[in-house]
Amino acid sequence: MGGGRGGQKRGRTHRRQFKHKRENVWERNRRPDDNPSWEPFATQNPAFEDYYKEQKIVPEGEWEEFMSMLRKPLPAAFRINSSGQFFRDIRYQLENDIMKSLDTEIMDDNAEEAIRPLPWYPENLAWQLNFSRMQLRKNQTLERIHEFLKKENEIGNITRQEAVSMVPPLFLDVKSDHYILDMCAAPGSKTFQLLEMIHQSDKPGSLPEGMVIANDVDIQRCNLLIHQTKRMCSANLIVTNHEAQHFPSCRVNQQCFSQLGLGSACQILPEAHGIEGPLDQVENQLLFDRILCDVPCSGDGTLRKAPDIWRKWNAGMGNGLHHLQVQIAMRGIYVLKVGGRLVYSTCSMNPIEDEAVVGEILRRCGGSVEILDCSVELPQLVRRGGLRTWKVRDRGHWLTSYKQVPTYRKSGIVPSMFPSGEDWEKVPNGEQENFGAPVISIDQEKPTGEERSERGCGMHHEQDSAPLEYENEVSNLPLERCMRIMPHDQNSGAFFIAVLRKVSPLPDVQGKPNNVHRISALRDHQFKANLMKASVEAAHGNEMESSAPAKGDFMVEISEDVNDNEIDAYEVDSSLDHDDLDKETPTFSAQIAKVGCSENCDEDNEINETEEIGGEKGLNRIKKREQVQGRWRGVDPVVLFTDDAIINSIRTFYGIKDSFPFHGHLVTRNSDSHHVKRIYYISKKVHDTLKLNIQVGQQLKIFSLGLKIFERQTSKDALSPCLYRISSEALPLLLPYMTKQILTATVTDFKHLLQYKTIKFGDFVDNSFREKASNLFVGCFVIVMHRDQGPISDSIVGSSSTIAIGCWKGRTNISVMVSPMECEELLERLSLVSPQEDKAIINTEVDAVKSVSDGEFHD
Repeated sequence: MGGGRGGQKRGRTHRRQFKHKRENVWERNRRPDDNPSWEPFATQNPAFEDYYKEQKIVPEGEWEEFMSMLRKPLPAAFRINSSGQFFRDIRYQLENDIMKSLDTEIMDDNAEEAIRPLPWYPENLAWQLNFSRMQLRKNQTLERIHEFLKKENEIGNITRQEAVSMVPPLFLDVKSDHYILDMCAAPGSKTFQLLEMIHQSDKPGSLPEGMVIANDVDIQRCNLLIHQTKRMCSANLIVTNHEAQHFPSCRVNQQCFSQLGLGSACQILPEAHGIEGPLDQVENQLLFDRILCDVPCSGDGTLRKAPDIWRKWNAGMGNGLHHLQVQIAMRGIYVLKVGGRLVYSTCSMNPIEDEAVVGEILRRCGGSVEILDCSVELPQLVRRGGLRTWKVRDRGHWLTSYKQVPTYRKSGIVPSMFPSGEDWEKVPNGEQENFGAPVISIDQEKPTGEERSERGCGMHHEQDSAPLEYENEVSNLPLERCMRIMPHDQNSGAFFIAVLRKVSPLPDVQGKPNNVHRISALRDHQFKANLMKASVEAAHGNEMESSAPAKGDFMVEISEDVNDNEIDAYEVDSSLDHDDLDKETPTFSAQIAKVGCSENCDEDNEINETEEIGGEKGLNRIKKREQVQGRWRGVDPVVLFTDDAIINSIRTFYGIKDSFPFHGHLVTRNSDSHHVKRIYYISKKVHDTLKLNIQVGQQLKIFSLGLKIFERQTSKDALSPCLYRISSEALPLLLPYMTKQILTATVTDFKHLLQYKTIKFGDFVDNSFREKASNLFVGCFVIVMHRDQGPISDSIVGSSSTIAIGCWKGRTNISVMVSPMECEELLERLSLVSPQEDKAIINTEVDAVKSVSDGEFHD
């Protein structure tokens, strides 16, 4: 291959060898005025206009106004998080400083509407700008408000959210003790609202009795959901990863336990989890008081925010989603408690996705579910009643009845799409043969591949004959109680909302899923064998391994399209050989006795594994080893943290009162307590849910849960007697119960610490603080700012207005353990709050914290 220099490799070409710059053929001029190929989004679609004109979605006299509003950019909106420490300050800043500055800087006819609170949202906590998000980014005049929104959103003081998206949680009527399910939760803005509602009446240092489970089918969107809700700092949250239409209800299968001779399911003690005592206090099914069912939809109500939908929209989008939407809503009704409330919502204007779905729910439930009239709630929210008649668009034809559907289209166009919801079986026999449509020859019965790809965009097919005409159907259900928000009513997006209440248990036919027979008897036999093995190993105290099952192990893998309640419905195949089940290796016990949390990193398990496995082979085994949470592969496990030595060292070091419960509330991601990186705190209701999940064989795929309360902190000198520091998000919960490693600083010293991040003992202004700080143990401690003008007291009473930060005490200095952005935020807030207003806030909260200061924990 030699060439050039006698077979040697060719020398490298250097830049100095080029006299002229090489032409960059990839460089493009991005200026739209110089690029004729660039065009803005088209804001018209004839099929869209024809469809909604025919549906009479708005009166004919409002059509032009309706279409004109759809073509305008959507105003930016945001919500002040009422659980934030400075929400009153932010609201005051918006009502005065920001509104006045915008009125001065923007001199046009719309100056008075540049920013305004949404009149229908409680306590002026939701605001809308008269500018789109694009205008906020591009307009130099709006740079200040744009930076304000970005910073406050990142910290968690506000949530940038479309105005109409804030509406559904308000109709749930949430109480602090409710079990709440958000079935399709990502990206998490509505989940954040629900968490605010259950935490609203909290006393300092206490937790609400309720709980929120936020579910989403997509793992990446679950990560986004976790990032969004992490700012709430709630111990009452579980994030799961399931298809919403198959969300498990965690129903205890007593029949399996009885046939195995184990008695009650509550007698099995999964001690490997650290759960002690019988589980008979846990309910035998996971049911919810409130459910938010914001289903996937075509999204044509978001045209103003996502103009690309103009190009993509067609009538087939709504038709294709209808069945999934019915499935999700019915699953929500099934796991709803009697007397509970479910809110069904979409960001679509299509009646096939809206009223048709609600009508099908009411028909299937047979009087067990009613639709509520919420016209008196949120009176300042302009909304319209639901439709009772509509048409179905398919393959270029308008269908007013299911009788018009050709035979080959009955798999895609179903009776529930029509107002009456009547099936063809109810049609008299004389009409069934023709079924209202012209007779289609064999050659015409099935469409070609090209026709099958078309989606009803106003295109007529040559093979499709026009169906016979029928009168428009009118639903006999009270669908006018549904609510539709239209864009031109209050300068917003479009949204559909229906509030349903479960008044009695569902009928047996509707309560049970319709695909019971799809599960094989072998699955049932495996499930029972797994339960038997888990109970035996728990009784003998066998150690649970965290690795994947060995070859030959049985896994409880119920099909994703079958829910957990179907286990009761089928028989055991007596032909199965019990001896085959006895060959199962012991490693399965790890799968039936684990609770999991996948927000967490793999680093904790890797620490333990690297010690046991050495060399390069060990590292390869670590990479290949897959995390398993129960029967869910690839999900990190989490177990109850029960290491008394570490718990006692934490309680002693920080002087945490005995009234603050640790036992049964701490969870980790690593079964080896000597290498735990993070410890999470969960509420009692979350703990009870984990118990129930263990009983039913780990049906919940838990992605994240709880509040990070402690984190392992490594020190170079290793002088600290406690290995764990308090996380900043857990300070409001722990502060009322701390008696050690806590100091009060003057406003001057507190600001200096925030500004310089690290200060030596001798540089503090207050001599008493300097002396007390030097006497603390090396390690983590908390500094509380003294806000009154009087002398500093050693007794600290935590409240929602208390400003405190976590710090680290070294041998010669003190360093803050707060992010630079949070330091900047605190400095800004301290410069804005007046002493008079601050004192008024403190006085109103003194009574609320007395019970906590006496040592009473409420959970």
